[in-house]
Amino acid sequence: RVMIDEVDPWSLLNGQARLLAHGDDEWVALAQIAGCSVQVLSAGRYGVPGAGADEIRLRAARALLDTRYRDPFTGRAIAIEEAVALLGFWRRIGEANRGIVAACGIAWWKRREIVRFLWSPGAKLRFFRSEQRGIAHAARMGGAVAVWPSRITAAMVRTAEAKGVPLVRIEDGFVRSVGLGSDMVPPSSITVDRLGIHYDPTQASDLEALLAGSDASPTLLARARELRTLILAGGISKYGGTGAHVFPSRQPGRRLVLVPGQVEDDMSVRLGGGGLASNLELLRRARALEPEAEIWFRPHPDVDAGHRKGAVRDADALGVADRIVRGGGMAALLDLVDGVHVLTSLTGFEALLRGRDVTCHGMPFYAGWGLTRDLLPTPARRGRALTLDQLVAGVLILYPRYLDPVTGLPCEPETLLARMVSGDAVNRLGWVTRLRRIQGRLMKGRR
Repeated sequence: RVMIDEVDPWSLLNGQARLLAHGDDEWVALAQIAGCSVQVLSAGRYGVPGAGADEIRLRAARALLDTRYRDPFTGRAIAIEEAVALLGFWRRIGEANRGIVAACGIAWWKRREIVRFLWSPGAKLRFFRSEQRGIAHAARMGGAVAVWPSRITAAMVRTAEAKGVPLVRIEDGFVRSVGLGSDMVPPSSITVDRLGIHYDPTQASDLEALLAGSDASPTLLARARELRTLILAGGISKYGGTGAHVFPSRQPGRRLVLVPGQVEDDMSVRLGGGGLASNLELLRRARALEPEAEIWFRPHPDVDAGHRKGAVRDADALGVADRIVRGGGMAALLDLVDGVHVLTSLTGFEALLRGRDVTCHGMPFYAGWGLTRDLLPTPARRGRALTLDQLVAGVLILYPRYLDPVTGLPCEPETLLARMVSGDAVNRLGWVTRLRRIQGRLMKGRR
């Protein structure tokens, strides 16, 4: 065979291969690592003609160890072991993305990030407005279609099944960005799920399978604890850090409960709400369960911005709740309360990180693991109790993908958190966000 395109060395360098290469070719070093026999054709850094395996191995080792390595995110010098670990991390992402050749239902303003999230060696991701064309392309390529779950139609599912094309569901991550998605701030984190999607309790998802079936190592659990500490110290929630804000004083000696509003037609509400979709009804149910508590209601920021459905008139909300709280970051607000009542909101997970008690009126992804008070039956698939660190390891480390907003490279969650805390997580589409906010104010004024 003659191959003139870029070739992944590891696809050819199995233990049975024999490599003929010039001494300056890095394939010589890789072949030695892979245990292949090597014949060097000309003198170079990694070997000379006639050299035996031991000499070639020594030269390759010296070349690798003499090289200086730097962390691409911080610029600091790192050891070769750290460089190998990072390259291995990138390789695993690329392998996980292999076969995703088309994408549908992806807004124009987040496509640049999606290309980077779903990059795979030797493949090019194509975007399609037509689901039929996207599926047809994937069928020709023998690959899969990535799609935003809210854009999947029943017809798309039927067509994909008929053509044998897998649908891979992508969604915003749990630590997403500094700024709202509804304000067209591109995501710095997404989830990629081949089984289902994490907020649909009616079917299995990769996250649910992860939490139910894998045992986290002590090293991973320690990392989860440290990650939780970073989140708390930085005041981080889904949409970044906490800005300066003064919340009202709570009533002394009285339990304080937060009820976060949600977008009423959100997919997580429709699939995991157990038939409940009204923010006002959620408030009433929380009051029925907590008659003596002080209850604060926080409207969803996308709803308050005028972009989404779910507004509750202040007079109606105050007929049940003691206060309506707006502005400020969710992290700082959760530091003030004793517990939360949620439908499917991510606020419940963020409250668990901060040691607050959580009552779930729906079935979000973090319910059913023994850490929350659940008012709906738990799916049998969630058949075990988890510690908080086990939950954090799956939800924040193993399941999502992260993108460094500065370099555009795939990164671990710690890197994104550091950018958020330092203020380096800059929105590349700030001008679009400003226009979107003006649009939201105009739409809100018409209601």
